Amino acid sequence: MPNPIAYLVLLLWPVAILWMFRKMPPERAFIWAILGGYMLLPEATELNLPMIPAFDKSSLPNLTAFAVCVMVLQMRFSFLPESFLGKILTGLLVLSPVASVFANSDALHFGGIDLGRLRIVVEQEVTLPGMRIYDSISALVRALILVLPFIMARKLLASEAALIEVMRALVIAGLIYSVPMLFEMRFSPQLHIWIYGFFQHDFGQMIREGGFRPIVFMPHGLWVAFFAVLCAVSALYFAREAIPQERTKKVLIALYLVVMVWLCKSMGPRMILLALAPLVVFFSAKMHLRVAGALAAVTMIYPLLRGAGMVPTGLWVDYLYQTNPERAQSLEFRFDNEDLLLAHAWEKPLVGWGGWGRNLIRDPMSGEIVTISDGMWVIVIGQYGWLGYLGTFGLLCLPLFALYLAYRRVPSAQVPLPVGVCALMLGANLVDLLPNATLVPLTWLLAGALLGHAEAQRVRNRTTRNRRFEALPRDGLLSGARLRDVPGKNVQEARS
Repeated sequence: MPNPIAYLVLLLWPVAILWMFRKMPPERAFIWAILGGYMLLPEATELNLPMIPAFDKSSLPNLTAFAVCVMVLQMRFSFLPESFLGKILTGLLVLSPVASVFANSDALHFGGIDLGRLRIVVEQEVTLPGMRIYDSISALVRALILVLPFIMARKLLASEAALIEVMRALVIAGLIYSVPMLFEMRFSPQLHIWIYGFFQHDFGQMIREGGFRPIVFMPHGLWVAFFAVLCAVSALYFAREAIPQERTKKVLIALYLVVMVWLCKSMGPRMILLALAPLVVFFSAKMHLRVAGALAAVTMIYPLLRGAGMVPTGLWVDYLYQTNPERAQSLEFRFDNEDLLLAHAWEKPLVGWGGWGRNLIRDPMSGEIVTISDGMWVIVIGQYGWLGYLGTFGLLCLPLFALYLAYRRVPSAQVPLPVGVCALMLGANLVDLLPNATLVPLTWLLAGALLGHAEAQRVRNRTTRNRRFEALPRDGLLSGARLRDVPGKNVQEARS
């Protein structure tokens, strides 16, 4: 059980957010409101009020930052993206939990066997209640609160300067967080127990490679490791862009944060960093957008391939057994659970099984849960079906596809490097959602910022095309060579 300090910190965080917005520019205050809450607030601690979803470390910063921007700073936000596809995906994300509630109004019973009029109870009966109208309202509000960082970032963080501010905040956050991380690596994960009164996960999973991996105030050591990846990638960007007088200092910061990723003792984040680091340091922003778009495409089609048996899971496990049997057993356990959960999800493929743990498989006699869902994709499909999956992952992938299209005809030298690096970070987070559930407010913040930038770039592209068309000499409109220079739909106007 959380101690009073855990609840006090939750209650005081809105005050801290209000102070940030009074002392900082809105963009910086918004970033630290979301990032600071993710880093510092207690896990598995909720403030429950009637008729509204519980406030926790994810929802409370989102709602407070939005309320301050709207009520204090008098800002206005558009809840829907500009594109028609974005509007459809947003609708699916918000409404699929509601549809799931109405499709799961029946209760699920475990531990009893009906034989006509005779009822034999093998063990004490366990009942999962059916979903109610109240749950549909709560699910709708929860979904809206979930995407508030996405909505706000589309306006506040769409500029190149704002994206640089996001990466600067990540570097500072990584340097600050490295202190408690190093402490827990040396003395074991204890900070959440000491400060908030309980341990937020399975302590045994924090023991790795003859030592400890840190968890600090996050859900799991894997979350900390991936957070360290984002910080290290951001530091590599600043090392690449540093002026000669500051290059040594920024290179040392980047190397330090890279080492922190390695010390987190998690294979997946290490592999992600090995893949991203050369891209950030040596390749252009346009290449970053291509890679990020490819990662988004892989994320979208992975569940289809997995369900069709086209992912070579057996080969991966066999290879790992030859090099690292412990990791191979962990991976095999994940794949086996995914197979069971996917089969269960196919019983209600469109809208899923809803909440209350109904998406998990339980022992028919005892009602005990016999599966573990690790990947975010299988969690979403199990709870909200394919409609929910398309809404959630489609909206997260949309910025990367939109950026690729917006910069497709722009010369490589004119694509801002911060946009490319942030796109890589979002793409890496999407891929990490396949084995893990690392969908956090920071993910939505990055997605919203990049979608806002893509929408602004589309407007700039349109303005540039119109100016080129207006600058054509009148006699040139009859020339085939000139017509080839008029892009897209303006060709018909030129001919007419």
